[in-house]
Amino acid sequence: MNWIIELTREAERFLVYNRVSREEVFQLIRSALTKFRGEDVNIDVKKLKGKWLGFHRIRRGDLRVIASFDFDKSRVHIEVIDWRGSAYK
Repeated sequence: MNWIIELTREAERFLVYNRVSREEVFQLIRSALTKFRGEDVNIDVKKLKGKWLGFHRIRRGDLRVIASFDFDKSRVHIEVIDWRGSAYK
């Protein structure tokens, strides 16, 4: 099934300014979707609480991707891509 991946302007800006490739982030999303299907994948995904209720955090090194997954519409909305200390602000 094909998933639609949307990025906010803030996430796009992070990719450009920090020279992180879109493909690298999309690979993290694909790995998270594989993990949600129940397969054993080595990726750190966590459901968030509080202000970020309904979002998941994907962690790789110091990079954080905060995204919401709509399984009914096969859509991923990436809200924030940032470094470890700044992602949750």
